[in-house]
Amino acid sequence: MTYEVQQQTLSEGWVNTWSIEHHDGRIELERFGSFGEAQAALDEFFAEIADEIATGQRPYDNGYDRDEFRIVKLAAS
Repeated sequence: MTYEVQQQTLSEGWVNTWSIEHHDGRIELERFGSFGEAQAALDEFFAEIADEIATGQRPYDNGYDRDEFRIVKLAAS
């Protein structure tokens, strides 16, 4: 199974806004091999945002709400 983290956007609804840039410059959507891997990545993202707010690198009101994100199992292709 493949999973992705999706974010609720105003213009497009729920979309995968996470991407990976490879060494050769290619960019592709980030996908995960399990729900747990996707959850760990999402938890790490929120921890990084919290650290940036705590250290003053990001304004306290410039974070995200967890309700803006979800993990979705993708249909087999």
